[in-house]
Amino acid sequence: MKCSKTSTVPRCVSDGADTAQRREVSVFVRIRPTANFAHGLIECLPDGKLQDSKKGQLSSWSFRLEGVLQDVSQEEVYARVCQPVVQGALDGYNGTVMCFGQTGAGKTYTMTGSTESYKQRGIIPRALQEVFREVEKRTEHSISVHLSYLEIYNETLVDLLSPLQDSPQRPPRGMVVMEEPGRGVFIRDLSLHPVHSEEAALSLLFEGEMNRIIGSHAMNRNSSRSHCIFTLHIESRSQILSDAKYIASKLNLVDLAGSERLGKTGSEGQILKEATYINKSLSFLEQAILALADHRRDHVPFRQTKLTHALKDSLGGNCNTVLVANVYGEAAHIEETLSTLRFASRMKCVRSDPAVNEHIDPALQIRKLQKEVQMLKEELSIHNTLVNRPSTTYEPLSEAQQAEISSQVQRYLDGSLKEISITSIRQVHAVFAQFKLVEWETRGFNEGVEAGSFGVSAQSQKQSQRPSSTKAKPLKSRDKQR
Repeated sequence: MKCSKTSTVPRCVSDGADTAQRREVSVFVRIRPTANFAHGLIECLPDGKLQDSKKGQLSSWSFRLEGVLQDVSQEEVYARVCQPVVQGALDGYNGTVMCFGQTGAGKTYTMTGSTESYKQRGIIPRALQEVFREVEKRTEHSISVHLSYLEIYNETLVDLLSPLQDSPQRPPRGMVVMEEPGRGVFIRDLSLHPVHSEEAALSLLFEGEMNRIIGSHAMNRNSSRSHCIFTLHIESRSQILSDAKYIASKLNLVDLAGSERLGKTGSEGQILKEATYINKSLSFLEQAILALADHRRDHVPFRQTKLTHALKDSLGGNCNTVLVANVYGEAAHIEETLSTLRFASRMKCVRSDPAVNEHIDPALQIRKLQKEVQMLKEELSIHNTLVNRPSTTYEPLSEAQQAEISSQVQRYLDGSLKEISITSIRQVHAVFAQFKLVEWETRGFNEGVEAGSFGVSAQSQKQSQRPSSTKAKPLKSRDKQR
């Protein structure tokens, strides 16, 4: 999409690109409906129509994005913005849908919707509905869904679904953003709730919404005072294939707090403090986006705030990421609209390379390998029978078998036994362990040396201990032979 803001004619254009084949973050602009839309400052052009700004004209800007959502229903917003991401998450791709914009521009309405009408429900309720419909359809897979709801308030992590939470302003101790190889970014001690139906998931969503912190100022009576991340954790295992592989994906639905110009909101006291934290975290988020968009930079400052750290694996990379830039299309908010569009255009420069997240279940892998070992043992047994080889055991040697090997080694060294009977590789190892034990005893090492270090049992070691005259006798005969 191309959005052009000039001093005379406002313009926004969708480029009609096939976003499924693109590797950039997808960006949409949603314009809040208003009777005072600034037609003299913002214009939306049809798909494929471009209006270039004049070079050197500082009052004109152009932005190319995926689409402009103006006067569209919640259903259409979901279909264009979120539905492909949800389908990707069910297929094993990480996904993120994020709403960004000034306070009062409609971010929370886009993400969660309104309770006044069923048709006005937002992205999160619709995503939950689609996920559980797909779970019922995909009968060849066993799909489990867990969800979490995180709030970042004044640089403090709050679990909105914690059963131990007395107040949103008193979060459980110990919550911190962590990273682990193979797991990525996660929040330590953030509660994870299994859900088996759309109704159960919606119940948790509404519970979390009740715990969110909101405030009132001149521009928004119900302003979100925090950033919220609603996450669906999806695991899918084949019920047809018996392998240990499964796919696991994470779908983040992010409602960012609105950026605020303190002079316009008239904030003071606690609201002013909250606005300062909000603007600071959004500023660092923009810095991280700038670093990601600049492919020459090696370092991205993700750890500057809790928000950027928590969103580290959601901003491009191994993730299908979509940004909805919410703007207020009135003349009084044209500067905030311009700032939001600049952020959106930078976000579009971020590269993404999503891949299916395949994992190996350790327990299933162990059972699979044990079954394979047993099958190989049975094949060896059949082969031994066909070639008339004596019966051989491939299990670990028992204490009695190790004692017999120790006895044979002693008799072999004394000369009373011409050869040692060996029928398996385990017996070879045990024989050499006994030879090593005898050699160490001959050199003068006492019982302080543990038999386990030679791979033999304590019982066989005790039976191998002989009087010094007995040990010396075969050694003398060997010395004479030398």
